[in-house]
Amino acid sequence: MSTTMTRRAAVLGHPVAHSLSPVLHGAAYRALGLDGWQYGVHDVTEDALEGFLRDVDAGWAGLSLTMPLKQVVIPLLDHVDPLAEAVGAVNTVLVSGGGLSAGRAGSGAVTTTGTNTDVHGIVAALREGLGARGVADAVILGGGATAASALAAVAELGCVSPRVFVRSLDRIGPLRAAVARMGVSPSFAVFDERATTSALAVADAVVSTTPKYAADQWAPLLTGLLTGAGEKPRGVLLDVVYDPRPTALQSAWTALGADAVGGERMLLHQAAEQVRLMTGRPAPLAAMDDALRTALG
Repeated sequence: MSTTMTRRAAVLGHPVAHSLSPVLHGAAYRALGLDGWQYGVHDVTEDALEGFLRDVDAGWAGLSLTMPLKQVVIPLLDHVDPLAEAVGAVNTVLVSGGGLSAGRAGSGAVTTTGTNTDVHGIVAALREGLGARGVADAVILGGGATAASALAAVAELGCVSPRVFVRSLDRIGPLRAAVARMGVSPSFAVFDERATTSALAVADAVVSTTPKYAADQWAPLLTGLLTGAGEKPRGVLLDVVYDPRPTALQSAWTALGADAVGGERMLLHQAAEQVRLMTGRPAPLAAMDDALRTALG
């Protein structure tokens, strides 16, 4: 049964032309029979975000946010849900009609609520590799907004004291603040060939949140560490990068006989949760998955 009510949604970021969100959300709308729903792409910088939000009206259902907007959007919203507030990152803005706007400049015709579906996406993606196994020991590579979501995700899976490796301890103030809000107790260390590689090999779950190519250096190191000993990584790797696909780290991981999950799985599951929140209907995961696989080739 189709629904012809017109609603708008879109992904915002800078740059954003490469985003696969329109593929995923469009497939969901078709599968759900939401004929009047439209999902667009808007290149929006940090400086332009407030103006864009000011123009959002009751015809909007929600927004997907990518970098660099996930943190700067928070003070511009009327409400932020507890998870997104704790993590310190919003990747989804829900729009509802009515109410006076407390947090953003505008007419007050709509209310905006920030939430975070990246945590759901990381948990669901790791579950594809973990099955029913829990996570007692986890490693997170990177110290940005996605790393904070990864901390919340591995905590949900059972590890509240993961090891976090970053390029510089002087640049992780927002991540430390998120840690304090979440009540987790990770250890932080600067990337080191021996310590980082050894930690990767024995963790139950590894989440690489670094930009593309940044984790490539660990691939030969990991291979060199384990090949001679006839061993393989113990846990499941999730590399949030999906372009290129697979990443060098993911290829090395699977070549050693261990389980890895590509970043496109996180993308799929976080988008499915966005669809559920924006439409109020269970996401058609199979249809979204098919569209994603087709788009990625």
